[in-house]
Amino acid sequence: MDGSSRLPRTDTISYHLLELTAICGELPAYLLMRIPGSTSYKESVITSLKKDGLLKTYYRDKLRGYRLGRKARSFLLEENPERFSFFLTGNGETSRLKSEFTRRLRLHRVAEIFVSMRNAGIRIFRDEKPDIFSAGGSPVSTLECPAFYSSREIKEVGIDAVKIRGSRMAGALLAPSGIFVTYNGDSYTMKWDYRAEIKVQVFLKLLLCCERLPAQYARTEVSGLLLGNGLEPFYQILSSADTSSRCFFLLDGNYEHFYYLTNDRYGETLLKLLCSPENVTELDHMLMQGFQPKDTGLPIEHDALDRNGNPVLFGYFLDIPRINRFHTALQLQERTGTLICFDFQKEVLHRFCGEQAEFSTISFEKFERRFFP
Repeated sequence: MDGSSRLPRTDTISYHLLELTAICGELPAYLLMRIPGSTSYKESVITSLKKDGLLKTYYRDKLRGYRLGRKARSFLLEENPERFSFFLTGNGETSRLKSEFTRRLRLHRVAEIFVSMRNAGIRIFRDEKPDIFSAGGSPVSTLECPAFYSSREIKEVGIDAVKIRGSRMAGALLAPSGIFVTYNGDSYTMKWDYRAEIKVQVFLKLLLCCERLPAQYARTEVSGLLLGNGLEPFYQILSSADTSSRCFFLLDGNYEHFYYLTNDRYGETLLKLLCSPENVTELDHMLMQGFQPKDTGLPIEHDALDRNGNPVLFGYFLDIPRINRFHTALQLQERTGTLICFDFQKEVLHRFCGEQAEFSTISFEKFERRFFP
């Protein structure tokens, strides 16, 4: 290929930017800040890639993103067809890029998830994870490492994928700790198609827990994972619980667990924790110090009891239905409880719970140093 001397090596930020752009279709410009490396160096890399015709800027409707140049597409397909052919050939959204705002916005939201997953050490590239959703069946009985599969990859399963049509799902995270249907609400409160989202839950339960990975997930319930920009959407979901705009899909028992994580360093670190049952067990063991074991007969959501017999909830994952059940029970029983969370989560939880709960906070910086140095 002409100019091959200017093509990036696979161990460089230049190559990393190209491969992310390839699987995202269009990489939002604002995500540059969340990719490892100094800002000034990454900006110089972008400039160099554009100069060499490997990357180009696309700006329309106030959305700015990066798209691959023809030279980069040819280079990546030749370099690693197993990783990139799914995204760079055929008629898929990442190959036949469109200019419509809604299509581009969806690409940007999926890109945010890819970056969060990648930064959390979760496998996103097709040559690094087993093809669980192959039309011919899963090639493995268990997954050894956490992996994220986009909704388009899930649809490879075949005709049964018609059951997830209309869903806002961006994909599914499969980890030792469970199955997580993944959504990206961006900065807004999402509007859910109740029936479509329930179909997704049932579809993945039958496919993964009963047919493809029963050795790993036979006794596993499908959980939800909602990523968002900041904590305001989380507050809006919970604060609407007693209003006519109540989000029935999230709050009415369809999911026992539906976690809310932010599209930033905090969320990436909690993603690592969510995928590690061992670390969750260790953290919970540390938090239990000074508390009594939970009372299984107590009609309230809780993980422990304080010295006065009041309920204590470990709320650091921002589990939407669980926190709502805890708060509702405190109100109905006219009692108080303790909610344990990270320091950066306290303000939004206090706004929601008011005087109904006391708070005990975990230092995020100390937690990160201990568990993910």
